[in-house]
Amino acid sequence: MFWEEDDQPKEFQLTDEVLDLAFSIQCRELAVDHAWALGQALVAAAPMLEQDPRCAVHSIHLAGSQNGWERPDPELGQKLILSRRTRLVIRTPRELAEPLQQALDGATLEIGEDRLTIGKARRKLLSRQGTIFARHVVLEAGEAQDENQFMLRIAGILEQRGIRIKKALCGVIQEIQTPEAPLLTRSIMLADLSTEDSVRLQQQGIGEHQLIGCGIFIPHKGIDAVKSVEDE
Repeated sequence: MFWEEDDQPKEFQLTDEVLDLAFSIQCRELAVDHAWALGQALVAAAPMLEQDPRCAVHSIHLAGSQNGWERPDPELGQKLILSRRTRLVIRTPRELAEPLQQALDGATLEIGEDRLTIGKARRKLLSRQGTIFARHVVLEAGEAQDENQFMLRIAGILEQRGIRIKKALCGVIQEIQTPEAPLLTRSIMLADLSTEDSVRLQQQGIGEHQLIGCGIFIPHKGIDAVKSVEDE
């Protein structure tokens, strides 16, 4: 008898176990720091968002255009001006996708002083890319003063999940306003991840407050991701 085991690693199969819902929206403008108000309004309209820790709400982000665009200054009363192409993106496990679409399709939310009407959603699989980026990860005590402490904590969390950091870069401190107190956050980029590790991190996120845009990983082309956030 001849028996040869196939020792070639099997290619990782990307599924829709966790996916992104990209909703069309009608909204002229939003406050730059809208994450808390958006999260609260969405939970009120779709309480199932609090049922599963994998649910996450991407803050609505407008990238620079290379034509002199500068991020609005909230201290001057400036707001984000949204286009028809702007989308509201919610990360959700597959089993909650349909209930979320039904709850939010046609809903009009009060986001601070602004109104946002939600339309149809398009389903998007997570990325296979090995470089991923989170705009906001909530800091713990002492990490605002010690970047290395922050990085060691993140490395420890990932090690517990069986993921070893090969390349990482974190950004400057940013604030997210909440009714109690501002949340201090940093951005972080992780590179050279395997497809499986990248997808797992996108599925699970990292840290707290994912319903207000924290701890959510998205694909990015490289180190310029963090630099661009620092410049905004």
